[in-house]
Amino acid sequence: MSQITTHILDTSIGKPAAGVGIHLQKPTKDGWENIASGITNRDGRITNLLQPEVLLHPGVYSMLFDVADYFSNQQIISFYPSIRIEFETFDQEHYHIPLLLNPFGYSTYRGN
Repeated sequence: MSQITTHILDTSIGKPAAGVGIHLQKPTKDGWENIASGITNRDGRITNLLQPEVLLHPGVYSMLFDVADYFSNQQIISFYPSIRIEFETFDQEHYHIPLLLNPFGYSTYRGN
């Protein structure tokens, strides 16, 4: 399993958000650099964002969720075209970053 995983639920319809592009990034002096990218499956998950043998060093990272196309494809107006979740790892354990999403708000937490 990937060290970093995610799951998106669209709380406005009570279903997983399929087809959302996600970019795992690390900070640089000029902004953010992509480490890996993927698109959520029909269960709203990306299970192989990182290959199992790839372990990130402890530090600050971000996941950038491109949600504009997801809502646009459903002909729904949304407030946030993208959502960036910054987080810090402290070891090389598994980190799950879920996103609960609706057209005008979102929340997240450290999952397992």
